[in-house]
Amino acid sequence: MKKGLGRGFESLIPTNLIDETFDPTAQQDEKVSRLRDIAIDRVVPDPDQPRRFFDEAALNELAESVREHGVVQPIVVTPKGDKYLIVAGERRWRAANKAGLTEVPCIVRSMNDQNRLEISLIENLQRHDLNALETATAYQKLRDQFNMTLEEIGKRLGGKSISAVSNTLRLLKLPKSVQKALFEGRLNEGQARPLIGLPEEAAEDIMERAIREEWSARRVEQVVTLWKQAKDSPIENKRRPADMPHADVVASLSKRFGTGVKIRTNGRGAGQISIKFKDGLEFERIRELLER
Repeated sequence: MKKGLGRGFESLIPTNLIDETFDPTAQQDEKVSRLRDIAIDRVVPDPDQPRRFFDEAALNELAESVREHGVVQPIVVTPKGDKYLIVAGERRWRAANKAGLTEVPCIVRSMNDQNRLEISLIENLQRHDLNALETATAYQKLRDQFNMTLEEIGKRLGGKSISAVSNTLRLLKLPKSVQKALFEGRLNEGQARPLIGLPEEAAEDIMERAIREEWSARRVEQVVTLWKQAKDSPIENKRRPADMPHADVVASLSKRFGTGVKIRTNGRGAGQISIKFKDGLEFERIRELLER
């Protein structure tokens, strides 16, 4: 698949399909939606669709991807007589036609259902009771299934800027393991954001140390910058930068004491070492090792 088509192409066959784990309307959506394959000639564009221009080169490129992978993101349609009117996904439908498909995967909803889901998403977002990943997934759903631009999403949410909406959406580009840590609260948004765009292995390595050593968001940014400067060699095979010396020490002490060890430091280099013990007997064992 060629790159360089920007946000439009990603919205046609996104690499980050909506994860129901983070979808605040997943249960309601399941109740009002039906996923089915529909003959492509029974699916028709909405004559009131404001978009009239579709980039031919982008469509041809998408058609090639559809021939190889199929339509990855279903088209949202609503019944209209014996046809199905496209609510979201006309470009995918056009590309599928070019690719010669006879059927396309569709999410079938009545317009009332579609409107209810849109209202539900907006209300959830306005209440500010969603975590960062749920918010990002809600934005993605409004963009990809409700044909809303980032500007429209921002306006519906009280004047958020396009860049604010876009930056939240970028959280969905994090590796799944990092998304999980963010969702579970082991990592905060400030710590997670610098990991966007890193290879999965490097992101996980830095994430684990950030959690273990309780790094600030600024510290994570510094470490990511250092990693990028040294990215010609795998992170495991390079000598760790000067402000990241503790992983080997933690591993050595944990092995020596047979229990968990944490090292926390601040920006000035001061800090503390914590050794975990589960009861009095283990405390005595560790004390004896320290006194040797």
